[in-house]
Formats: sequence, structure tokens, C-alpha cells
Amino acid sequence: MKIAIAGTGYVGLVTGVCLAEVGHENVVCVDVDEKKVELMKAGVAPIYENDLEDLMVKNYELGRLHYTTDYKNAYKDADVIIVAVGTPERSDGSANLDYIKIVANEIADTINKDTLIVIKSTVPIGTNEKIEKYITNKLKNDVKIEVASNPEFLSQGTAVKDTLNASRIVVGVESEWAKDILERIYTPFNQPIVVTNRNSAEMIKYASNDFLALKISFMNDIANLCEIVGANIEDVAKGMSFDDRIGSKFLRAGIGYGGSCFPKDTKALHWLATHNGYELKTVKAAIEVNENQKLKLVRKASDLVETFEDIKVAILGLTFKPETDDIREAPSIPNIKYLIERGSNVVAYDPIGIENTKRIFKDSISYTKSIDEAIENADLCLIMTEWKDVVNYDLNKYKEKMNKALVLDGRNCYKMEDAKDAGIEYYSIGR
Repeated sequence: MKIAIAGTGYVGLVTGVCLAEVGHENVVCVDVDEKKVELMKAGVAPIYENDLEDLMVKNYELGRLHYTTDYKNAYKDADVIIVAVGTPERSDGSANLDYIKIVANEIADTINKDTLIVIKSTVPIGTNEKIEKYITNKLKNDVKIEVASNPEFLSQGTAVKDTLNASRIVVGVESEWAKDILERIYTPFNQPIVVTNRNSAEMIKYASNDFLALKISFMNDIANLCEIVGANIEDVAKGMSFDDRIGSKFLRAGIGYGGSCFPKDTKALHWLATHNGYELKTVKAAIEVNENQKLKLVRKASDLVETFEDIKVAILGLTFKPETDDIREAPSIPNIKYLIERGSNVVAYDPIGIENTKRIFKDSISYTKSIDEAIENADLCLIMTEWKDVVNYDLNKYKEKMNKALVLDGRNCYKMEDAKDAGIEYYSIGR
């Protein structure tokens, strides 16, 4: 079976590599960027993702995995085309489907055999049906097509592990033909396969992501109240976690979620509901809480420093979470903008997120890959990402190196008593 993958971002490239890893012998990853394709052929991943490059090299050398910009040859005789291009957020919160339509046009112009088209990109409910009609109306050759939904549930930083060891695989189909093909593709993964219709599969993706976003925003809301009433959010979360109905995951308080999924998907589902005359009040609340939470540290800091003007502020962590170089919707971004606008001298530390951050701020801030250098003579330190080297950092160094050991921790990296023993003026979330 020949499987073509349209798009080599987090979802597309990881999907292609993992399909080859479980034994599919003809997986072709398609991208429009020739330089990117050449890098992938050389075993260099265009994204930072644990274990990815090793599997890229292994399966490319085995001849199972291929990369190309030639979509015509990739699509024309493919049995399955998996669409994994971006669906970025529009200014009104709706999903931008322009890249999906570009691929749909390429497929309609190119395929010359019956083909199953699988939408893995996150798309509004009803999109699969619309894309099927769109392609059918534009087909150049007399062939059969069907569009199936196959949403992804991977997390950045653990995407390979999540794909190879998924809790479930969801497929939305309208025929036994499509179901049989997808079961053949995914049986080697040895994971539960949930078969639904297309609309339900699309909704499963949004409902899953939005529920996790709700958990995060709920815990942040409770954490803010804990600070007022004298409770400890970590004790609260621990007490909640023993309830099987709640579970232990996504109960950590902080300065909000970011990345390419939760912000976009909550806004897209809220937009879709509103567009259809219904208000998802819980999702709306999650979005509002998250936006407010992102600036919690600088608001607190404004009560602790006389002015932000001309003070040195160390930012520890730029990415929206550890083990990824993705800064999309990261809380660090609005915080840095806030500080720049008020005249602060910002020095940012991150082990792998600096290059992506430079695309936004260029030389308006300073960058370092050393925590020591970031906090040297700093008047204020804001922790934005719980990188291991931040969590394991010697707390005594804050007092040794900073002008004033004032540390605001948005990820609750340290124990309160340890910070006190080190002589740090330390503030965290919900404690």
C-alpha cells in the first residue's frame, strides 16, 4: 500500500515516520519546501522532537520512507493520501482551511486511481464532507474517492511516543471500504481503534482538546482563589487526583496553556458554536481565564517593583512547555512584550527556543543559553517554562547573582520552604 502524507509539520512528519516504523513500506512525505525536503533526506528534522531523527534515518535507509516536493508523482498512484497541513486561527477565531483546499486541488488534478483521502488536520465539524464534495466536483479522472477523518492526539515533545503508544486511534468513515483500509493501516500499531462517522470523529478531536484546556483553566482559576483564601493548590490537586473520575493529569496550576493546539482549538470550537447560534459557555470561560492567566506574573511584579523602566528582567523559558522549540501562544511572548513596552532590559534564557523567539523580537531583547548569565545582576526573574535545568537550578545562585533575589515562578518549579531557605523573595501560582 502506498501512503502519501501532505505536510511535514509535527503531525505529518511524525505520522509518516511512525507509519514506516510499524512496517508500511512505501510512505511518501510531501512538502513544498525543497530545502526542507533535502534536510529530511539527510536525516535532519525540521522540528525539535524526541526520538524523531533516529527513526527518520532508520526508515529512510530501509527504503520505507521517502520525501519529495513532487506531489504529482506522490499522489497519482497513492492508495491513501493523509492530509496533515496546518489549519491556523483566523482573526475571528475560526479555522483557516486554505492549506487544506490547496491540497484538495492538487489531489483532484492528480490522482488516477481510487483513493482514500484522510484528513488528519484539525478541522471544524462538517469539513470532511465538504472536502469530499469539493474534490469530487474537481476530479480530472474518473476515479472513486472518499474522505475520512483521522484526528491526531499527539503532544509536542512526546509526539513519537504518543503516536506509537496511543490510547486510541479514532477514524471517522462513511463506508466499509474506508473502514477496512484504515484498519489495515493502523492494525500494526496494536492500539484500540474507535470507528465513528466523520462528524463524530471531528468532534472527538475538538472535545478532547477543549476538555483538557478546561481542566487547565479550571485549576488556574482555583489556584488564584487559593492565593486569596490561604489554600495550597498543590495540596488541592493532590486531593483531587485520587478520584478516578478526575484523574491526576492536567491538574498543575501555572500561567496558562499555549502551543499550536489548545488556543486554536478552543477558539475554533467556540466560533463554530456561535456561528451556529449556540454559545459554549464553558469553552468561552476557559479562553478568558487562560488569556488573563498569561500576564499574572507581570501584574504581580508591578506591585513589587517601583518601575519596570531600565531594570534587568530575566526570563527563564520561552517555549510554551519543555521538550519542544515551539513558542506559538507561549505565555513568554505577551510577558516580554509587556516588559519591552515599559522599558525593561529583557534577557531571555531557553535551551532550544531562542531562534524561534528571535523571529518575533529580533534584537529588542538579549538571549542566552545560560541561566547564570540570564540572572546576573537582574532585578527581577520570571520563570515561564519548567525546563529540567530550571527546576534543578541551585536556588542559592539567585541571591548570589541577582541585584535583588525577586523570583516569580509561573510553573511552581520550587518548594516554598526551599526558596525561603535560600533567601529568595519568591512568588508562585496558587501557593
